[in-house]
Amino acid sequence: MSDEQYAPPKYAQIVTAIRRKIADGTYPPGSQLPSETQLVREFAVSRPTVVRALQVLQLRGIIEREHGRGSYVKQAPPVSEEDTSRPGRAVLDRIEGSAGGAILHAGTQPAPANVAAVLSLPEGTPVMMRRVLLSEADEPCELVTFWCPIELAEGTDLGRKEPLPISVRQHLQSIKGLRLDHVLERLAARHPLPHEIEVFGLSKTAAVLGVLARVFDTAGRVALVIDIALPGTLHELEDAYSL
Repeated sequence: MSDEQYAPPKYAQIVTAIRRKIADGTYPPGSQLPSETQLVREFAVSRPTVVRALQVLQLRGIIEREHGRGSYVKQAPPVSEEDTSRPGRAVLDRIEGSAGGAILHAGTQPAPANVAAVLSLPEGTPVMMRRVLLSEADEPCELVTFWCPIELAEGTDLGRKEPLPISVRQHLQSIKGLRLDHVLERLAARHPLPHEIEVFGLSKTAAVLGVLARVFDTAGRVALVIDIALPGTLHELEDAYSL
């Protein structure tokens, strides 16, 4: 199997390339990055892929984006700094409308056993379920399912089948006043579930990275459960930490 089949998704490759150019001085602090159109041409990708990469850089505090003006370097990370991956935080802060996410389902569903246990609910209790599929170059690459207690979802747009214009975290804070505090994630390598086989076009024995994230509010209660499925041939997770 070729190395290309194990390469990170294209937006992540763009993030890495831009960070290297910031670190080596090609894009010094305060300088303007190439326009979205220029980046589309440079990396031979779609505009949503470039937008997603810029959003990641913005969320990590590396660049600032000004509407109508472009993107500017905010800070130069040390050359030794490794890229970090926090799947739960990434999906909470992702803007569906800009990331090109397709809403596969939005509405009430009986809570499966693992989700019900995390939310301290009886199995089968109705909860809000929102499932979003993201693609790169028309290839499905990430499936995200949000599970939310009904009382928290009431009055929000989590049950609507249109992409949210702001991130899920911003939406819940603005509508419900909910402030999220921290995330606990569990990563497992597994075979795909039936709906993942259909969405990704995988075989039953394919490798999938599954991330189950518990999202806590400031009172220490689980406010959301996020299930993230990543085809093993398209993703790698990397982290960096101090000793």
